[in-house]
Amino acid sequence: MSAPVVTGGPSFYTGFTRQCKGLAVVLVIGHIVVQIFPSAVGYLALIPAKTIPFAWNLLTASYIEQSVHGIIISALGLLFIGKLLEPIWGSREFLKFIFIVNFLTSLGVFITAISLYYITRQENYLYMPISGFHGVLSGFLVGIKQIIPDQELSLLRIKAKWLPSIILLLAIAISFFTVDPALYLPTLMFGTYFGWIYLRYMQRKPETKLKGDPSDDFAFSTFFPEFLRPVIDPIASVFDRIFCGRSEGSDDERGHTLGGAPLPGSDSIEASRRRERGARALEERLAAERLTAGGKTEELEKDATENV
Repeated sequence: MSAPVVTGGPSFYTGFTRQCKGLAVVLVIGHIVVQIFPSAVGYLALIPAKTIPFAWNLLTASYIEQSVHGIIISALGLLFIGKLLEPIWGSREFLKFIFIVNFLTSLGVFITAISLYYITRQENYLYMPISGFHGVLSGFLVGIKQIIPDQELSLLRIKAKWLPSIILLLAIAISFFTVDPALYLPTLMFGTYFGWIYLRYMQRKPETKLKGDPSDDFAFSTFFPEFLRPVIDPIASVFDRIFCGRSEGSDDERGHTLGGAPLPGSDSIEASRRRERGARALEERLAAERLTAGGKTEELEKDATENV
């Protein structure tokens, strides 16, 4: 099945979901609060030295954008990517994804900052205010990779499945020329990784009553060039055992087999169906947008004819 090409249109900039608009308002309010009351950053952003006892920072840091360009990117990214993912996942699953990825990302950043302090003895790792929605956005890109991996983005001429890898590669390259890459790079990396962990092992699919996506097309090694995959796969299996308590070979534990026989929807067929659903949903959205745009054009032509 060939994936459609995403094109713009008059209604491409509408159709945002209610939850995405609500979360965008929360981001804007958070930005305004820290601009009016700069001291609020110390209570809402993730400052590793203050996380204990200010443990709520693990949840609030994601919703605090300290810069203008940060709030613009986060709000627009939430609106545009959210209107693709939420209709397919469902509103409840969409919010659940945000909550879990946000918390795990903040926890990973906290542990990384503490570790860097003990390794380097530089106190700036303990007191730098880390915040922003970019960790969840990077997790969203993993969702795009899962649902419409072969969708070609008309503006960039690249397939959607490479978006998470490209963003991380750019972030790593930029980190060599920035003063404090620890403010954003760990967040992007953990957001991508935990977004994949959740979709790979935790996300429940109502139609099959199973969790995760065990397909080879969504393996951890697919984030890397093909020539590196033989090296990445054994490493990824180790991470599976450490972080998820599962191994690639123990399908019975993962709930995807029964008596040695694959359950319906647990193999590559389910992954193919998921991609087809994602592509079909995108086609329907684009068709509706083109219909709306066509209706507006006809109305304008009719008004022009009547005026003449």
